[in-house]
Amino acid sequence: MSDPQIDPAGNTQQFRAFAQRNEPEAAPEKRSLVVPIVIASAVVVVIAAIAAYLLLM
Repeated sequence: MSDPQIDPAGNTQQFRAFAQRNEPEAAPEKRSLVVPIVIASAVVVVIAAIAAYLLLM
């Protein structure tokens, strides 16, 4: 049988080198939610104004 205590990293030195490497991760772009919220609010106000105009007409 094979050795029951197998290093899951394969080689400890290789694992340490992998864990210590300093590659910058690509940060996902964060989109601002201000513009979509303002646009949605404006659309809601316009629809409410049209509905109020039609109901009071």
